[in-house]
Amino acid sequence: MTADASPLVDPFGRSVDYLRLSVTDRCDLRCVYCMSEEMEFLPRSEILAIEELERVARSFVSLGVRKIRITGGEPLVRQGVLKLLDSLGQLPGLDELVMTTNGAQLGRYAERIRAAGVRRLNISLDSLDPERFHRITRTGRLHRVLDGIEAARDAGFDRLRLNVIAMRGRNDDEIPDLVEFATHRGLDISFIEEMPMGALDGHDRGEAFMSSDEVRAEVERTHPLARAEPKALGGPSRDYRVAGSNTRVGFISPHSHNFCASCNRVRVTVDGMLMPCLGREQATDLRPVLRDYGDDPEPLHMAIQAGIQRKPESHVFDASALSGAQVVRFMSVTGG
Repeated sequence: MTADASPLVDPFGRSVDYLRLSVTDRCDLRCVYCMSEEMEFLPRSEILAIEELERVARSFVSLGVRKIRITGGEPLVRQGVLKLLDSLGQLPGLDELVMTTNGAQLGRYAERIRAAGVRRLNISLDSLDPERFHRITRTGRLHRVLDGIEAARDAGFDRLRLNVIAMRGRNDDEIPDLVEFATHRGLDISFIEEMPMGALDGHDRGEAFMSSDEVRAEVERTHPLARAEPKALGGPSRDYRVAGSNTRVGFISPHSHNFCASCNRVRVTVDGMLMPCLGREQATDLRPVLRDYGDDPEPLHMAIQAGIQRKPESHVFDASALSGAQVVRFMSVTGG
């Protein structure tokens, strides 16, 4: 039996059919919960070329992956990303090509990435107040993201979802307004518990942390929720529907509602590290395989399969120690 015939199944019997593929560690924003204000980015020699990223994606799809999410950093600042999207959008066997973006570049690229085959977008939006948005992102301009959201709506994606990091004392008073913003425009929205990744300056995670249960209570003060049907290709979000609308409100809860038992995904970073778990440090380095064996797919298939066998049963985040970095990697380096 060749590697192509073997599905990706981890040591705990979970099928892996979802890849989050980072195309850059760089970003045009500097969100306080994601990276330091003065970041040191990877040297160009260490990041995977567009052709290498495509080979990684092809290998995963040949091994049974049906969904790929393009991440960063900010994917749309990567030179050549449109070429990559064009290639991935034509991959036989890939059911869903989706992307996570900060939205600042969507005014320029929304129509183009939809034409490449990207079906859905997740767009980060942590505040509707221009001054607060600038404080959270350090460099961002809210109007650019709002214009990008409108451009994406006009481009005809299957679904658009807003991603919000809910933070006590930072944006928690905007939770109902953000849900109303999404509902009024026919968007979905997810509230995400902040993850303790990378040592940050000027931001205390422990002080800002809000559990999903707290956020849900805030949502339901103004928007009654009913449990929604699960998405076909899964994901970590527990989804509800806003009564009287098609808007889904999701809660991603790595601390308070561990979702590891149904985990069907892995990440590949832009420097080629196969990360079987967001909350663990163990990884398999695919870059030497990509560069030492040329176009021969078999060594890459074997390396991927070996990496899947390192997938742990669960991650462990200590909610009582959120002020520190429990994982050394920044989220922007891992792939958001």
